[in-house]
Amino acid sequence: MPPLDGLDLAGVQRALTAMGADGWLLFDFHGLNPIAARVVNVRGLGTRRYFVWLPKTGKPVVVAHKIELTPFAGFPGDVKPYAAWRELHESLTTLLKGKVAAIETSADDNVPYLDRVPHGVVQLLERCGARVVSSAPLVTQFASRWTADELAGHRHAAEAIAEVAREALQWAGAQVRAGVEVRETTVQRRVREAFDRAGLFTDHGPIVGAQANAADPHYEPQVGSDLIVGKDQVLLLDLWAGPSRGSVFADQTWMGFTGSHPPAEVTKVWETVRGARDAAVELLRTRWAAQTPVTGAALDDAARGVITAAGYGAHFVHRTGHSIDRDLHGSGPHLDNFETSDDRVLMAGIGFSVEPGIYLTGRFGVRSEINVFLGETGPEVTPRIPQRDLFLV
Repeated sequence: MPPLDGLDLAGVQRALTAMGADGWLLFDFHGLNPIAARVVNVRGLGTRRYFVWLPKTGKPVVVAHKIELTPFAGFPGDVKPYAAWRELHESLTTLLKGKVAAIETSADDNVPYLDRVPHGVVQLLERCGARVVSSAPLVTQFASRWTADELAGHRHAAEAIAEVAREALQWAGAQVRAGVEVRETTVQRRVREAFDRAGLFTDHGPIVGAQANAADPHYEPQVGSDLIVGKDQVLLLDLWAGPSRGSVFADQTWMGFTGSHPPAEVTKVWETVRGARDAAVELLRTRWAAQTPVTGAALDDAARGVITAAGYGAHFVHRTGHSIDRDLHGSGPHLDNFETSDDRVLMAGIGFSVEPGIYLTGRFGVRSEINVFLGETGPEVTPRIPQRDLFLV
């Protein structure tokens, strides 16, 4: 069976041995089959990852390491039990001769946008006789922590991305001032070319949103339907890349304005978003220094509180941040008390984004995104110099 990408298999084996296990099996299933795709009613990709703990005494335990649904159309879709789950359960039941004691799953595991186990899955497993418990602590401890090499690669990518972002925004502004047509996809292509020159890998993107398109947090420009960037417009650039496929990426959002005098509200929104971003990091620093546990939900509350106090609470429509590991949206703790309540305690060795935003539909949007690696001595922000002021380009 193929191993889980990035999972500390040796660490898991040591932990299971300490728990009295004398063997375990690993499964990694990728992709919704056609039947499941029809059941879910969205065109997406799914991943179900398991390992089976075989204790010295008692019944085996099947641990569901990760459950994902990434819809591309019809979001949020009509999410129903996967046929693939039923098939997998039947095959495991046959393999283990009906001796499965528990199937561990978790609503805290990463499901992009939905952030929950798809409706009906828990009920399906319970009908099969499984006891459902959370795998989130195990996932956080073994799947989400970065190695020293991964941290070094992330740092390199973070500084390179910051340089690419600043150059792309400045270039776009100069072209607009010169009267040259600049489309959102033109900026997108320039960023990808810069990544190639820097030796960075990305799977898609970046997001480039001008003015009203910046107010859509899930916008991605498409050739033929993208906007021409004009004068006196907000310009959002969200870009991500890493040293190679499967590495720990850096993920940042930078903001520009194509003019020298942004409207007062644009400045206010930028300063509010920046303040929310910094409030989450400051709470983490304070709690870590005091050796007081802190959760992703608490950091989300800190950022959301700043935006709500400024009168924009209704326009912050997503969680404050997501886990980052070998997946850009990783399986560790998210900064979330909005889409879900992620009460996992943040531990040394993990990383995540901090990216609050304010989205004024039909007008403009602002998001500021940095990354944090939580080391033994406290949080490290990447890039080293985050954006402080709105770029006037």
